[in-house]
Formats: sequence, structure tokens, C-alpha cells
Amino acid sequence: MPVASTGDRMDGWTLHWLDASGDLSGYRAEITAAFEQSYRTVLTMLPPPRLDILVQRLAGATIPGVGIAGYAQRSTMFSMTVDPDEPNFADSLRDGALNRQIIHEVHHCLRMAGPGYGHTLGEALVTEGLAGQFVRRLMGTPPEPWECAATPEVLQAVLPSADELGAMNYDHDVWFFGTALEPCRFGYTLGYQIAGRWLDKAGEVDAATWVNVPAAAVLALGMEQRAQD
Repeated sequence: MPVASTGDRMDGWTLHWLDASGDLSGYRAEITAAFEQSYRTVLTMLPPPRLDILVQRLAGATIPGVGIAGYAQRSTMFSMTVDPDEPNFADSLRDGALNRQIIHEVHHCLRMAGPGYGHTLGEALVTEGLAGQFVRRLMGTPPEPWECAATPEVLQAVLPSADELGAMNYDHDVWFFGTALEPCRFGYTLGYQIAGRWLDKAGEVDAATWVNVPAAAVLALGMEQRAQD
């Protein structure tokens, strides 16, 4: 049954618990508390959007070593999959990993309501990088392991060309999730750095810019800096 918080706790966010895939009754209070805290954190910068949030338990469908994975379906909905059987899941509830995943997906939803996630490699790099930097800005946390998963030398070696950045037929899974032969997530790391370099150049930006800045503007500054490294 949907659970909606009212008042200033989570006004506009409704949690939908998908019980058919696994019981989460023992974790509902902690998970709900993380959503409420994340709502308040987003509120410090901008009004949180109205969202339907699907919460499900599903083994083997979360980030290894974390036990949590978010996925934004559209501007008004994202899902949060958790796996309490993952050895580090309890730590993820305590150390803020769930909060960071929530805020990352909220930024995706906000951007989907504006310029969209994007269809090209360059747009995807910017969208993921902005979401990661949004978390850093609001929570003051370091990059996630997949956002600092390659050395500058390795990133320079795989730096995409202008044609590759504009390609719509890029392999998203290879760039962002890796393969058995190349497990490093270059996309998240490169996107995080590109967005970070754009912020260094742009200075303090307002909430609307955090969400709606054109990908081309971020790439123009972020990739220019990377090419000079």
C-alpha cells in the first residue's frame, strides 16, 4: 500500500512498497527515515519535485558492495531497489549511501523535467556527472567509488572525441556499467570530473542552473580542461 508523508516531512513524495518481490517490513522505518532526511536536504537548495517512488527488494539487482540501486524512469517517478541480504546493506543504511542514491535520482528526475536525460554519450556524461556533483554539493560527501574509479592517465586514454560525444548509438552499458573484460565505470568517473570542472569555471550557480544547464555548456568547459591535462 502506498505510504505518503504529509506536512513538511515529505510533501509531494509518495513511497510505494512493492511487496511481491520481497518483504521489507523490517526495514521500512529506516528506509522511510532516509527518504525524509533526503527530502529535507534537497529542500535546502530547491523545492523537491512531486514524485512517486517505488521501493522494492530484489536480490542481485543492486550495486555490488552497496546493496542499493536507484533508477529514474521519468520526471515524476524513480525506483529504489534494495537487497538486505547484501553483506554491506546495513552499513549503507547507516553511512548515508541510501540518502546519496535518493538525491542522485531526484536530480535525474528534475533534469528529466527540463532538458532531459539526453540521448548522446556527451549528454549522458553530463547528466550523471551533474547528479553526482549535486550530491556532493548538498551532502558534502566525497565521490562514490564509481565516480573516482580511474586515474587521470586512464581517463585521458579513453577520452571520447567530439564525434563520439555526439553519438546517439553509443553503448551505455559499456560506458557506465563496464563489462567482464573492462569493469571500470569510465562514464561515471569522467562525467563527475567534467561536471566538477564546469563548476570550477562557472563558480556559484543557482538551483535552476544545477538542473537545466545545457549539456553543451558543461562539455565546452569540462572537456576543454580535460583535454589540457
